[in-house]
Amino acid sequence: MEKNLFKIENLEFEYRLKNTNSEDIKAIDGMNLELLGGQFISIIGRNGSGKSTLAKLLNGLIIPTSGNVFVDDLDTKSKTDIWKIRQIAGMVFQNPENQIIGLVVEEDVAFGPENIGLPSAKIRERVDSALKMLGISEYAKHQPGMLSGGQKQMVAIAGILAMKPRCIILDEATAMIDPIGRKEIMRAVKRLNKEENITIIHITHHMDEACMADRVIVVDKGRVFLDGAPEEVFSDVEKIKAIGLDVPQIVELFYELNKKGIDLPLNIIDFEDSVELIRNRLGTKLY
Repeated sequence: MEKNLFKIENLEFEYRLKNTNSEDIKAIDGMNLELLGGQFISIIGRNGSGKSTLAKLLNGLIIPTSGNVFVDDLDTKSKTDIWKIRQIAGMVFQNPENQIIGLVVEEDVAFGPENIGLPSAKIRERVDSALKMLGISEYAKHQPGMLSGGQKQMVAIAGILAMKPRCIILDEATAMIDPIGRKEIMRAVKRLNKEENITIIHITHHMDEACMADRVIVVDKGRVFLDGAPEEVFSDVEKIKAIGLDVPQIVELFYELNKKGIDLPLNIIDFEDSVELIRNRLGTKLY
């Protein structure tokens, strides 16, 4: 495990509303947070909680109203460091079509390396490597518009990978993707984290995706509401539900069974573990 890759100190961010009598909207309210390099981190929260604003602050797309965001000790408010920061932490957005600009997949993936002036041979190497890592080399000559939503999002991730980032921030990158595409993307980013040691920060509203992380951070009203391992965070069912969020289906099942008088732990999020536990508890074979 690496050192802190991100350090957030007394962070506040307000959306300034011009030509209106409405008050400014405080999206982040006095947040302090440290994120280790090499981790897979999921950030969850209801709509308007501040999670997507936080993602943009981590990447330097927006600048704090007050407080600080440091990326590998670089201040996002520094105009001279902002391009270094964006090479360290790449961003993947919700709609891949907003991020894909090439007419052919390999051209799109090459866009970033070309813009930092890499020689042609190095660009070719990076493009081939990124496509191979994600298992989409066969689409290199395809037009992005002919691909599925999940495949397009893989191309967007490949474009970030070609920049050799230490961290990939996914801002609800699976929200517009079908279930099969979602699983493919999550398998890919999990592999990038475990095999390539790339830090993953995944903003999501899918609780099953959050369960794949090493650490889950729940954001509410611009503040950190809960923070810990998935098993720890989701076991606090009452707190999660109190802010309008769901828990994983297995936790929900055990929670409801507990209310019926069947004593089961709420810190189980793995399906196989839950089946084994029920089998042992009930003393019967389940199929």
